[in-house]
Amino acid sequence: MTDQKTKAEIASVERRNFMKLTASGAFTTALVAGAAGTLSSTEALAQTSKEEAEREKAADHVMTVATAYVLGATRSYPIMQLDFKENIQNATAGKVYVKLAPGGQLGAGGALAQKVQGGTIQAAQHSLSNFAPFAPVVDLINLPYLCGSNQRFVNLVSSDHWKNTVNPLVESKGFKPLWYVVIDPRVVAVRKGGDGPVKTPADLSGVKFRVPGSQMLQQYYRMVGANPTPVAWGETPSAIKQGVADALDPSVGALFVFGFKDILSYVSFTQAVPDSQVYSCNLEWYNSLPSDVQEGIDFASEITSAQNLAKVPAARNYAMAELRKSGVEFHSLSSDELAEWQDAGGYQRSEWDGFKTELAGSMDAFDKMVEAAGTMGRYYVHDA
Repeated sequence: MTDQKTKAEIASVERRNFMKLTASGAFTTALVAGAAGTLSSTEALAQTSKEEAEREKAADHVMTVATAYVLGATRSYPIMQLDFKENIQNATAGKVYVKLAPGGQLGAGGALAQKVQGGTIQAAQHSLSNFAPFAPVVDLINLPYLCGSNQRFVNLVSSDHWKNTVNPLVESKGFKPLWYVVIDPRVVAVRKGGDGPVKTPADLSGVKFRVPGSQMLQQYYRMVGANPTPVAWGETPSAIKQGVADALDPSVGALFVFGFKDILSYVSFTQAVPDSQVYSCNLEWYNSLPSDVQEGIDFASEITSAQNLAKVPAARNYAMAELRKSGVEFHSLSSDELAEWQDAGGYQRSEWDGFKTELAGSMDAFDKMVEAAGTMGRYYVHDA
């Protein structure tokens, strides 16, 4: 009883201190203190506040970095925002102070991409697909089995071919890609009451499968036998609960972060399409910085990317452990089962030729994407 009372008192102090800081405009300080577990300590909190105030005052540039995820999400969804803040500040020798805007407080997805493009904020995290309206070739990542596995995705976005063909197109629209975030591939997750794990496309026959607005994902799930059912992301939990849709396909980390653990029964690792993110920066703002500051931000991006790759299996295992507590079971495909999915819906099928030529410009250009995805570069990442 005493322990419970003590915990409640500590939580109350933490809430009061958090509200006090945010009310005074020290939101980033409140976030840093909360992540460090110092909100309940007056002395530690004062030290954190002092350090953040000194860093901001000493900096030549303030960089707002916005995300759709709360700070603690990195434990199961390796978005690495606190690490990125710290790395930028250190790699620029304190010349840049980073103000974090997590948890969707400035928007999410396409809204954040628009704010970066317009210069309302300096940088943000959003899905790689949010670049597609600006550089359609980026949407090729949604071609099934082109870069669904983590390693193929990293190979592709870190390749010279991607840097020389895709990044310039993105930059021509006012963005500078800072670093590409590996989360994990999308999965096939079935609502409670399902008949066992989905192992082959035959198991999806007639299943009402929640899909986003992507035409490619809708076509893919039709090809593997499902009944694609477009549902807005915000409405997806209730749609799954009510049986409007029977299955969905975010990554394991996203399923946990967004609260699906109590409404799912089985999750299968089909490795068709990556759940990929990117940190982008307003190019005009970046170009206005001194060269040494630009180099610091670039190095911080490289450091954080390496931390992200190392974090992927730990984040996945945490999300899986938490989902298992609610009775969710997991299935990894055998090589024969995986081959069935690739045969039924993979990028090699002629049904995808229109997307390849439209997005890549030609079949030859697309073939270079395939080669880049299949060529091991300097970065290794774990696959489920």
